[in-house]
Amino acid sequence: MTVASSISWFEAALLGLIQGLTEFLPISSSAHLRLLGPMLPSGADPGAAFTAITQIGTELAVLIYFRHDIWRIANAWLRSLGQRQQALEPDARMGWLVILGSLPIGILGLLFQDAIETYLRNLYLTAIMLIVFGILLGIADRYAPQRKPLAKLTWRDGIVFGFAQAMALIPGVSRSGGTITAGLIMGYTREAAARYSFLLAVPAVFASGLYQLYKSWGVDGPVAAGPTALATVIAFAVGYGVIVLFLRIVSSRGFWPFVLYRVVLGSFILVLLSAGVLQPL
Repeated sequence: MTVASSISWFEAALLGLIQGLTEFLPISSSAHLRLLGPMLPSGADPGAAFTAITQIGTELAVLIYFRHDIWRIANAWLRSLGQRQQALEPDARMGWLVILGSLPIGILGLLFQDAIETYLRNLYLTAIMLIVFGILLGIADRYAPQRKPLAKLTWRDGIVFGFAQAMALIPGVSRSGGTITAGLIMGYTREAAARYSFLLAVPAVFASGLYQLYKSWGVDGPVAAGPTALATVIAFAVGYGVIVLFLRIVSSRGFWPFVLYRVVLGSFILVLLSAGVLQPL
């Protein structure tokens, strides 16, 4: 990225702050960046590439916070190579499931890349996804049994988690919201579903972010390299704090605050669209 951007350093910093605040919450960080962009002084949509690159920062926060879990799982997975019995152990199985569960979002992301970067960013669709998946999360949080720990993760459930994560290719669904909702429906505890959503996101987000970084290097875009880097650093710092708070809130209060927020935000976007304050694309 060598060309000056229409988005200023201050705007990029604000977008990085929003990315860090919303990435791990089941409220869709991409929806917030998509909504905030047109409201900035520049009036520019930061774009899907900017979102993917700044997510590298938030995933670095995941690597640091869950470093012990990730190290244990990675070691167990490496030991399982060529040893079928070892692959059946919980940590090794989780390593394989994270890899397997990352395939749907990777494949679908490449197949529908043009749609993801264009008409799937329609704010009407974003608002509807916020409301619909917010209601689904609320139903799952209220009525699902929530008994299974992550140690009970099965191959079938791991695949379901993967396809639920792939739904986040549509702004408004939320990567964590989709996977957490699927986990609750399958009977996992709130904390288990939340923790697995963090772990499952690592390969997909890093792959997407690095790919977008490579593809956009030296190409004109709405955000230049310097502001994008600043936003990524801010997203990392803020995201780490959000992980700590989110796991505490989930274990004590559940997901209802996020359900209400999603429905209110989605409805607010629809009102702004109807009034002509916002444009769908």
